[in-house]
Amino acid sequence: MAYNKNSPRITIGDQQQDQRLLHALPPVDRPSPLTAVCPRPIPNSYWATPLLLACEYPWTPKDRNNPKLDALLKAGVRTFIDLTESGELLPYAGRVLSSRAVHLGIDPETIEYHRFPIRDRSLPKSVEEMYRVLDVLRDNETRGRISAVHCRGGIGRTGMVIGCWLVQSGVAKDGDEALEVIAKEWRTVEKCNRYPHSPETGPQFEFVQNFHAFQPVILSSTTAVVGDSSSLGTYYLGNLILGNLNTSIANLLCCQAAAAQTIFSS
Repeated sequence: MAYNKNSPRITIGDQQQDQRLLHALPPVDRPSPLTAVCPRPIPNSYWATPLLLACEYPWTPKDRNNPKLDALLKAGVRTFIDLTESGELLPYAGRVLSSRAVHLGIDPETIEYHRFPIRDRSLPKSVEEMYRVLDVLRDNETRGRISAVHCRGGIGRTGMVIGCWLVQSGVAKDGDEALEVIAKEWRTVEKCNRYPHSPETGPQFEFVQNFHAFQPVILSSTTAVVGDSSSLGTYYLGNLILGNLNTSIANLLCCQAAAAQTIFSS
């Protein structure tokens, strides 16, 4: 079924507009928990910010007439960030996602999908990998798009990314405050009684606690660098130039924690 620009569209504009208005408020003025005012698309999901949904794996092929993907698309999600590894679950990117969008009257060309694989119950391979995920979130937020981050259960890997984003975006002043925000939202999720904590493992909690926002470094009056998260080494150098040793050390500790987690899980 091809998308027809003249075909009927679902009506989601009001919800999207409301959430963009909420997003425009300073974080301290936003309702808490957000799920109290932003409708939850599926039971095991919560709004980390008005433009960012945290959720479990959204493709339910056994229920093709009422898939979770449809609920997310109806809620305005246009960017999907998948933290599962290749082969971990049945894929939904490409034909499946496009067909569900067409079914709902949504132009499939407006849908984006990104995969940043992290092993279940583990950490990203480096802080640099986390910054790549956050770059996508920052780009979508700048464009006023609603994104969804998910892993398998929406608990460990998802909670870790959400925590880092809350720090990176300034919603939380540090990792500890980010974890408090997640805890408040997580208590509203259906599976909270079975899985009382998000993130899921100690190293994932520590990763968020030690995470510091990526800051661009001005090297001269005319040149701004280190806005590219692919240049993490330059980022550390920039921190040293600015005398921000604590941030550099904390992020290096995150890398060491990731390396240790890989060794113990192998």
